[in-house]
Amino acid sequence: MPALCRDCCVPFRSGPDCPRCGSLRVVEHPELFDLSIAHVDCDAFYASVEKRDDPSLIPKPVIVGHPGGRGVVTTACYVARKFGPRSAMPMFKALELCPHAVVVPPDMAKYRRVSDSMRALFLRATPLVEPLSLDEAYLDLSAEARLVDRPPAVLLARLQRAIERRIGITVSAGLSYNKFLAKMASDRNKPRGFSIIGKAEAVAMLAPMPVGALFGVGAATAARMEEAGITTIGHLQTLSEAELTTRFGRFGRALFLMARGEDGRRIQPDRPAKSVSNETTFARDIRDPAQLMAALEPLAIKVAGRLERAGLAGRTVVLKLKTGGFKSLTRNHRLPDPTGRADMLLRVAGALLEREADGRAFRLIGVGVSDLCPATEADPPDLFDG
Repeated sequence: MPALCRDCCVPFRSGPDCPRCGSLRVVEHPELFDLSIAHVDCDAFYASVEKRDDPSLIPKPVIVGHPGGRGVVTTACYVARKFGPRSAMPMFKALELCPHAVVVPPDMAKYRRVSDSMRALFLRATPLVEPLSLDEAYLDLSAEARLVDRPPAVLLARLQRAIERRIGITVSAGLSYNKFLAKMASDRNKPRGFSIIGKAEAVAMLAPMPVGALFGVGAATAARMEEAGITTIGHLQTLSEAELTTRFGRFGRALFLMARGEDGRRIQPDRPAKSVSNETTFARDIRDPAQLMAALEPLAIKVAGRLERAGLAGRTVVLKLKTGGFKSLTRNHRLPDPTGRADMLLRVAGALLEREADGRAFRLIGVGVSDLCPATEADPPDLFDG
């Protein structure tokens, strides 16, 4: 069976250890050298960078976030995760679970520099790199795209090794024949994982998994499926495309394909932004509608400024709220014409807020715009202007 040593990056036929260096970090798979879509995901990225820069933190449980505040965990290292803290968990809850954790404030400028260094390595292998965030990206390593004449699996192992040696953090990698399965593979054996999902195994592997494992299936959609008796991907595999489209609209076709291991999305380098937003977390929960409304204005001004600098406008205004109980609410309104004006954003977001400000206490409020377009298409003059 085709095999690859993850330490010296040498391919060989088969065996439990590398015939060249003796390493036991070997990956074997029948389709090892036939797959070319990769997903690379950093292991506890922010915490790993902090441990790299301060080796005294290496054995300790580290949580990246704002200590003493009302925020949430940005990243918890793997030592901390053994005690229960997870990303997006309220900080107070994380510290209840792991009171001996070291809390480090985030340094986004530093993390961006590390992310840029990783991307520079990716671009030496292929120009088709699609970043999803600072700490993960898709890579097209097919023969048509890659810049180095090596099998994709070898290139991916070399990149993984280069990031660890040159940048000082670890990543997990997934290799498959499409984006959906490559990302699923990278999640399999963290940290420092290298996993493969081939065409021959995809359908059988997906069948017992919960529907929530599919890209785009959130809690609400999963609950709706469960009401219909659909709890596993295998259940979806028994339904025709027409049945799924009838139940779930256009998303039904995507479900039909993904359940069978198919994903036609191409890797899109430097994809444009889909939305622009700004939000704030209050020092104390706010119930007063007037105070909530007052908090909207500076957010709308910031969003309008970001749109102007980017030469963009948006057709849909989005209001985001989070209750004192950490329940997130999102409300939106589509405009007849796109806008980039702060006063328009404030007016529409304010109207959305009026419907929600019913005495409930909110800990966070945010304003954003989606359905972006060039600023030249925005804010046509009123018929009666002038």
